[in-house]
Amino acid sequence: MLKNYLQDIKVVLGSQSPRRKELLASLGIDFDVIIKSVDESIPSHVNSSEAAEYVALKKLEAFDAAEFQDVLIITSDTVVVDNANNVLGKPSSAEEAKQVISSLSGRSHIVYTGVGLAYKGKKSHFTDKTTVHFEDLTPEEIQYYVDRYKPFDKAGAYGIQEWIGRIAVSKIEGSYENVMGLPTVRVYQAIKEIIK
Repeated sequence: MLKNYLQDIKVVLGSQSPRRKELLASLGIDFDVIIKSVDESIPSHVNSSEAAEYVALKKLEAFDAAEFQDVLIITSDTVVVDNANNVLGKPSSAEEAKQVISSLSGRSHIVYTGVGLAYKGKKSHFTDKTTVHFEDLTPEEIQYYVDRYKPFDKAGAYGIQEWIGRIAVSKIEGSYENVMGLPTVRVYQAIKEIIK
């Protein structure tokens, strides 16, 4: 469907996340992946609920060159926020991954994904929010997950589509795809809107 609208439009995803590539492809869109190096640190004045969109917009700005004027650019970032309002980034070690998952065990947390789109001088951006409820996990279950799945490229140290999502996630409020890294329903609508 969307492919018809995009027939003569080049689409670029500014993300190297395998999950985002998979989710965008599932919308029936042909696209290239181009990675621009940006500083993804979040200044202290940015609220945790706005952090993902802040980084997504920084990624979008990296495509401001004239060569991308007629290209539909899509950028995204995902953050996990625990119930103490801490932003949980990608863990740098197995030890940190275990600590992060332990802090989520038996509690709920929020996943925010920020998305930016640009096409022919128009820009669009938004944040999608999903609340995720985790069951209690034993230290052995956490150890097994970290050893087997090595979730070091994932915000919050877990992938909902993996084993841990099957055994620990008791309920979600919001979009499942948002937790994976791209809220496909809102992205689909935003693409239709921006290329009108």
